[in-house]
Amino acid sequence: MTEAAIDVPGLTGTTYALVNLGCKVNRVESDGFERLLQRTGFRPVEDGVPASLVVVNTCTVTGEAEKKTRKAVRQALRSHPGALVMVTGCAAAISPEVFSLMDGRVQVVPKAEADLFLGKLSAVSGHKAASAVAPAEGLAGAFDGPAELSRTRRGVKVQDGCNNACTYCIVHVARGKATSRPADEVLRDSLALAEGGAGEVVLSGINLGSYDWEGMKLADLLLRLLAATEGQSVRFRISSIEPMDVDDALVELLANSDGRVCRHLHLPLQSGSSKVLGEMERPYCADEFLHLVERLYRACPTLSLSTDIIAGFPGETEAEFQETLEMARACRFSKIHAFPYSQREGTPAAVRADQVAPEVKTARARQLRQLAAQLRREDFARRIGTEELAVVEEPGRACTESYYEIAVPQGLNPGELAKTTIPATFLA
Repeated sequence: MTEAAIDVPGLTGTTYALVNLGCKVNRVESDGFERLLQRTGFRPVEDGVPASLVVVNTCTVTGEAEKKTRKAVRQALRSHPGALVMVTGCAAAISPEVFSLMDGRVQVVPKAEADLFLGKLSAVSGHKAASAVAPAEGLAGAFDGPAELSRTRRGVKVQDGCNNACTYCIVHVARGKATSRPADEVLRDSLALAEGGAGEVVLSGINLGSYDWEGMKLADLLLRLLAATEGQSVRFRISSIEPMDVDDALVELLANSDGRVCRHLHLPLQSGSSKVLGEMERPYCADEFLHLVERLYRACPTLSLSTDIIAGFPGETEAEFQETLEMARACRFSKIHAFPYSQREGTPAAVRADQVAPEVKTARARQLRQLAAQLRREDFARRIGTEELAVVEEPGRACTESYYEIAVPQGLNPGELAKTTIPATFLA
């Protein structure tokens, strides 16, 4: 999108609202939109107050996510009469016409061109243009300093895109091939966050484990971040990583970094049945996943493992679902995100004739959530009385290394990393 091609109809002021949907990468990108807008004179509105600009960062990972996205755009049009509504993100990339036809106030903007569009808005509104901001900075970086920081656990996008093609997923189409951000940019942003008071920096990506910048892998990047922040009160967390991307170097780093890289991994399983995994085109079988988990626990006995599991994938039998339940128990997950399978138009799984009945999918997802709650209680019980570093998110509340929200003394400051004895109960 060239500057001449950018149209900004209906912009009537310099207030904005932002609606973020979907994954942690979207959250980091939305933070980038906010920084860009605020640097150029736009100011956020309170909930319920109409804005002159609404940015909707969309998600399309499932059919249900697509429905929520459309609802969010319609709600933005209703709640902000007269506002320009910028729609970007994965759903906008897959089905731009769906949103552009909703209303003349909707402007569909590809994610890679969002910074240019927002910069143009600032010029039209009569404020300082953002054209000096480099493209990579608008979405993923360019932290100007402590004054911009409001949360104590902050994300840095280090990777985008995906080279896998799971049969239930369309994100690889929306995001394109895997790319990695330059290590110097990641380091710059991480240092800015640490200096601004963030006690935890979360490395985020669509397929984070595929990070490869000039031969530097994810573990190498983390080692560089640890060296650059030596002596500072900040730790790093891996947001999510695919099982096949966990290499020996990363396992060693988790085991030996003394909590500066959180001993917690979000390791998507999706199914405990090798047959179902094969039909999903996941690049591992159930035994390989379990062997990885066992290797991780041997190296890191206090490791906390969370996961994603889909219930009712097409063709899944009751016996195969029971394999998933058994695998979850064997892995001792500390948290499970359980989803009933949702048909996503444009994916191979969506056109299969052997769709599982909706009531069966719902029942299986309910069983998974019940098991998830039990496993979470059991994992936390094993931690009671032990010590972990926790980052204070607000007075009286902190997030542990193992990813539990717990109560802490009121005197601790937000952003502070405090050695904490795990109490008898957790908050979330």
